[in-house]
Amino acid sequence: MTTGKTAVILINVGTPDSPSVGDVRKYLSEFLNDPRVIDLPWAVRKILVNLIIVPFRAPKSAKLYKLLWTEKGSPLNVISNSVRDKLQGQLGGNYTFFVAMRYANPNIRDVMERIRTGGFSRLIVVPMFPHFASSSTGTANEAVMQQLKKWTVIPEVKFVGQFYDHPQFIDAYADRIRSYQPEKYDHVLFSYHGLPLSHINSVHPGIDCENCSCTLKFPEHGEFCYKATTYETTRLLAAKLGLTEGKFSQSFQSRLSDKWLKPYTDKVLVQKVAEGVKNILVVAPAFVSDCLETTVELGIDYRKRFKDAGGEQLDYVESLNDMPAWIDLLKNLVEHA
Repeated sequence: MTTGKTAVILINVGTPDSPSVGDVRKYLSEFLNDPRVIDLPWAVRKILVNLIIVPFRAPKSAKLYKLLWTEKGSPLNVISNSVRDKLQGQLGGNYTFFVAMRYANPNIRDVMERIRTGGFSRLIVVPMFPHFASSSTGTANEAVMQQLKKWTVIPEVKFVGQFYDHPQFIDAYADRIRSYQPEKYDHVLFSYHGLPLSHINSVHPGIDCENCSCTLKFPEHGEFCYKATTYETTRLLAAKLGLTEGKFSQSFQSRLSDKWLKPYTDKVLVQKVAEGVKNILVVAPAFVSDCLETTVELGIDYRKRFKDAGGEQLDYVESLNDMPAWIDLLKNLVEHA
């Protein structure tokens, strides 16, 4: 007998259990050892991650997480739980919502086990990433499928895809940006999380992303190309906000090497100061929840770099977090899955 009940699992990247060096080291190790994140041969990745990157990066990252942490814990967990509770309160009924993180806790394995034993006849997987990337949506979906293949009974499963151009997503982010009165700033910079060039090129073999025209218009091969979809989001938001050419630009942040998507946000900020930009508004539409990359990297680190270069004011537009328009979009995505 089926219950007619649907489990909905909301998946984000993850966060350490605490800002301690040990917990940050554990989180980074799990994250960076994922072959969808660092696509190198197994032995090379193990040596690079476990002997070089994690030992040196963990203490530095722990200091940054301490800046981010609140009395309630990691903002990503707090926000995710709030989104879950609001969706549960509005849909309720036959839907039961769960939060899972691809890395650290609450981990996908444990959450999926709760779903397996919960008597659900349907499962809807919602990766909380507007743009598809193998290292975000891809690895989240793969982790779910790895658990599903162990089950004796597999329910009906739906995976919600990217929503970078969904009208409700564009409207929600545009409203968020409007609250800062973007017309008062010299420039608006759309900063997206970076990716290795190899990740982009593997989506469309034979087409070099560095020479692609996707910065100007959406290409035929761009459906699952992270670079193409981010530039499309920027164009849609700029049009919605009435931003004119030269008033806005796009960049990429959080790189691990020099073979990542360019231009780099930190360098663009310094360049804008040299061009006479004194106050700038930064938006990060690849993120739906504020986290280390937004609150600390953009809001603290990059703001300091901008001011050190001679800029006067850098304001960061917070993510959608648990705003009503974002909850409405998630409801729509779930109900139409």
